[in-house]
Amino acid sequence: MSCGEPHETDCSEVLDHLYEFLDSEMPDADRDKFKQHFRECSPCLEKYGLEEAVKKLVKRCCGHDDVPTDLRAKVMGRLDLIRSGQTVPEHDVAAGPATAQES
Repeated sequence: MSCGEPHETDCSEVLDHLYEFLDSEMPDADRDKFKQHFRECSPCLEKYGLEEAVKKLVKRCCGHDDVPTDLRAKVMGRLDLIRSGQTVPEHDVAAGPATAQES
């Protein structure tokens, strides 16, 4: 997505790091650049608003469930792989342990 207008921070960079912005997992200087971009770019602002609403809905509907420790570890491990640019295994994280036939 791009509005077609030039920005100091490119639309693709903003959208690639949108969840880091939503989760406040980026330096303040980068957050400031993203806020400026949202003031200038209505398509990115709209995408931000949609993702923020989805995140709030998930938190409201699912935020009270305890996450099993092993599932949390698997998900966090997969996120670390993705962030480091490594290949992510194709098996489903939530599928549970492999059976003897799959091993």
